[in-house]
Amino acid sequence: MSDALTIQAIARLVPQGARVLDLGCGDGALLAHLQQHKGCTGYGVELDDANVHACVQRGVNVLQLNLDEGLSLFADQSFDVVLQIDTLQHLRNAETMLQETVRVGRVGIVAFPNFAHWFNRLSVLQGRMPVTKRLPYQWYDTPNIRVGTFADFGDLARKNHLQVVDAFGLQRGQEVRTLPNLMAGTAVYKLQRS
Repeated sequence: MSDALTIQAIARLVPQGARVLDLGCGDGALLAHLQQHKGCTGYGVELDDANVHACVQRGVNVLQLNLDEGLSLFADQSFDVVLQIDTLQHLRNAETMLQETVRVGRVGIVAFPNFAHWFNRLSVLQGRMPVTKRLPYQWYDTPNIRVGTFADFGDLARKNHLQVVDAFGLQRGQEVRTLPNLMAGTAVYKLQRS
């Protein structure tokens, strides 16, 4: 999720000068934007060698770690914001990592492809797995090990006793607050411990 409008939409949720941990930071574009435009500090966490190199090239502090091994390296509430942008659907321990996100950060921001978007539903009704800008892979080569919906994630947050501070969808970088489960390609949640 690296287009400029989406980065700006996520960045609006991060306070000026926040200490940020970006889990699965990719090439570091979001963290670089937060550093440059919001005076944020912090680290990215990434596993892929090419993305780690890209982060270093951007001047983003990055740790090469496997998120499926957890966040025991970080103390409770050691960051103002922990980001999980396009990460949750790739993790084997998604529920544990969600709990770790709000343990390590005062606030967690999670964004992921919303499988319930109307176009995805139409594809399934036609007997096909969806292939879209947000879900660009065929069913047989996708890095996503799970799919979720805006509504499903709300249930998961309640189950884990997390307070939803804000929730909305994104479609082409624009916020969708009316029927986001149907109308948004991306689900966005801002969470904290209850």
